[in-house]
Amino acid sequence: MKDLPHHYGITSALNNDGQVNIETNNTPKIVITAPPEFGGPAGNWSPETLLGASVASCFLLTYRALASASKMDWQSFSCDVSGRLDSVDKVMQFTEFTITANLIVDNSNDIEKAERLLKKSEDSCLIRNSLIPKIILETHVCSDK
Repeated sequence: MKDLPHHYGITSALNNDGQVNIETNNTPKIVITAPPEFGGPAGNWSPETLLGASVASCFLLTYRALASASKMDWQSFSCDVSGRLDSVDKVMQFTEFTITANLIVDNSNDIEKAERLLKKSEDSCLIRNSLIPKIILETHVCSDK
């Protein structure tokens, strides 16, 4: 791992049709829209689904790193994530994420160790630990007239 702090930059642009194009560091562009629950079209990624995907992928990758460091062999690992959006004090926010982990280990003697590593993965996942970050808003407003 590189020394901290790490910085991650994303470039995004909103089209008049409501699509947001995002990209980072020469990766393929991703098209994002509002989810159907907010009047957007079905079939696209949304900020809400991307947040759930971030929780899932961070959990999986954290487990992979911890299992490797612990010499824990496994055959397959997947998870499903469900996020709950609700109103708290008249502010919409995600109030919970449920991660359903499906892990197959090579040896039944490793089940307890695998369960400990799963819990440690949840506790160590940097996305999970960053869900209430400080937000710094920098604005740049101009006119072409």
